[in-house]
Amino acid sequence: MVTAERRAEVTWQGTLEHGRGEVRLNSGATGVLPVTWASRTERSQGMTSPEELIAAAHASCFSMGLSHGLTQAGTPPERLNVAATCTLTQTEQGFRITGVHLDVEGVVPGLDEDGFVKAAEAAKDGCPVSLALKGNLEISLTARLA
Repeated sequence: MVTAERRAEVTWQGTLEHGRGEVRLNSGATGVLPVTWASRTERSQGMTSPEELIAAAHASCFSMGLSHGLTQAGTPPERLNVAATCTLTQTEQGFRITGVHLDVEGVVPGLDEDGFVKAAEAAKDGCPVSLALKGNLEISLTARLA
């Protein structure tokens, strides 16, 4: 049985509205990623946000799941282009992450549009990040062949 743990760290200085943080991925895959409240709620201005990091995690997990499902079905993908958009909404209860929209375009020899959409839906419903988010927010999908 495989168990994997990954770690990220943040150092935050100052208040919510005027402070700033630095995100570090312990893998070393990126440099320090600056984060501020404004990068979450206004323009990113070269900084990241928790929502962008969730979107990146979801897009990469979904693409792996879709690639695996297509390959298992005998139609391995040549290419998958996946974008994820994570939405932060101000509600009466405060700020909430309310949804993630996955948008995938694929080049999959030997597969028709209907088969691709079905495979994408299965990946959306079954990838580990989707399963972690399921029931907490809406996950939507647009899938098409190139």
